[in-house]
Amino acid sequence: MKKRVLICDDEEGVRESLNLILEKDYDVAFATNGDEAVKYIKNNPTDLIILDIKMPKTNGIEALREIKKERPNIGVVIATGYQSAEIAEETIKLGASDYITKPFDRKNVLEIIKNCLK
Repeated sequence: MKKRVLICDDEEGVRESLNLILEKDYDVAFATNGDEAVKYIKNNPTDLIILDIKMPKTNGIEALREIKKERPNIGVVIATGYQSAEIAEETIKLGASDYITKPFDRKNVLEIIKNCLK
């Protein structure tokens, strides 16, 4: 059975490009904001979440805190358009497994996800 990856990003283009990278190897689900992501993992088996930092309503950092409260062992990869070491470090302290930067590099994304699911 394929592992399920939840892609949480408010931009449709980002969700689409990640879906194109992942759909062959993973069962992909979508959320458009942090609240949806938290609700989704409460009700659905999920192996990994790709979580955008900058979103309306609940941002990625707030969502990450909630997700880790709900499911401490779930892998979370932060997606950021800002190659900011501070944000990456903060998310790792909060329990994120790794991060990827936009625009996405197909090989890099697949490698990080494979490592996080080990």
